[in-house]
Amino acid sequence: MKILVTGVKGQLGYDIVRELGERGYTDVIGVDKDDLDITDENAVHEFIEKVRPDAIMHNAAWTAVDAAEDNAEACYKVNVLGTRYLAEAAQNVGAKLVYISTDYVFDGEGENYFEVNDKKAPLSVYGKTKYEGELEAKKCDKHFIVRISWVFGINGKNFVKTMLTLAETKTELNVVADQIGSPTYTYDLSKLLCDMIETDKYGEYHATNENICSWCDFAKKIFEIAGVNMKVNAVTSAEYPAKAHRPSNSRLSKKSLDAAGFNRLPTWEDALYRYIKNELKK
Repeated sequence: MKILVTGVKGQLGYDIVRELGERGYTDVIGVDKDDLDITDENAVHEFIEKVRPDAIMHNAAWTAVDAAEDNAEACYKVNVLGTRYLAEAAQNVGAKLVYISTDYVFDGEGENYFEVNDKKAPLSVYGKTKYEGELEAKKCDKHFIVRISWVFGINGKNFVKTMLTLAETKTELNVVADQIGSPTYTYDLSKLLCDMIETDKYGEYHATNENICSWCDFAKKIFEIAGVNMKVNAVTSAEYPAKAHRPSNSRLSKKSLDAAGFNRLPTWEDALYRYIKNELKK
């Protein structure tokens, strides 16, 4: 199977390519924006027609949530138009398409776990464009839409690295405690996504590591595992204003994974331990 991976320089794209390599796939093409401008319709169609992949793992996205509020058009081009062109091109060559989405497509209210078919009501430019991207992805018959949240991995920036960097110069931090979700380790997630692409179990899924926490809880566990003495103070979202609305509830139900026979990911605590001890200590 020939597999195209977009966003290869990002956290998830990097780990997907690594996982595919470990599985023995030799025909893997990784591209980033320097290799393929997904907002260029002609370039996308020409590239896909030339490569003719059997599957496209589409991770490339505008993910700067706050910056999206001031750059709505640019965000739309990447998250919506880029996905449209890839989905249409995938459909033309009969390829499978994995589209990575986000918990931001929901309103982020309440305390229940969001099911895959719950009402979409995004409250930010980023969330709106990712949901519109989902609609575009559905133009490819063989589509997987996978919503994730709170991602961390070895390649690129993330909350874990930010906390440990801050610890180099600070002994006390204020961290939001009223946003609840599930941290997701791209190493674990990549295994699930590669399992999916090897099947024809198309549809919508939620994929995060198991268990939930607040950002404050997450930060405390990071310092605990890393052996860093840090005072972490719980604050509210109102005390830490941001340009884009952040979901207070990012709980995602994994019933769709169970129904399709896919394995759930390990707990986020286990994932974080492995990440810090195995990846960051190298």
